[in-house]
Amino acid sequence: MACAFACGSSGLCLVRSTNTPKQSSLRYPLAAKIRAESMATEKLGIKVENNPPESKLSQLGVRQWAKWGCPPSKFPWTYSSKETCYLLEGKVKVYPDGSKEFVEIGAGDLVEFPKGMNCTWEVSVAVDKHYKFD
Repeated sequence: MACAFACGSSGLCLVRSTNTPKQSSLRYPLAAKIRAESMATEKLGIKVENNPPESKLSQLGVRQWAKWGCPPSKFPWTYSSKETCYLLEGKVKVYPDGSKEFVEIGAGDLVEFPKGMNCTWEVSVAVDKHYKFD
């Protein structure tokens, strides 16, 4: 059985059988809606959601948050409050203090840093982001 798979900007996808009635015992082609979820992970206390749907960004008001940017660089940072940010551009490796591991974030990522985190930012591609502190 062959299937066609298409996703719209809303994050909803349509899966449809491409079988003709002669190829299938079903009278009508199969159709089902499935949700294309963005992938969210947590590593070293940092939550990262890759390419969240625009509806989520709108719900959070991301486009109204303050903006910040920086060129390629390396610097220490301490989060005195929880920060949520959305990277418009850039690529960063974040090394939490006491760990040799890092979390890599980049354009299209919605990221949450916990209050009290001490880390080092290693910016390899200039960053442009929206952010808010809670």
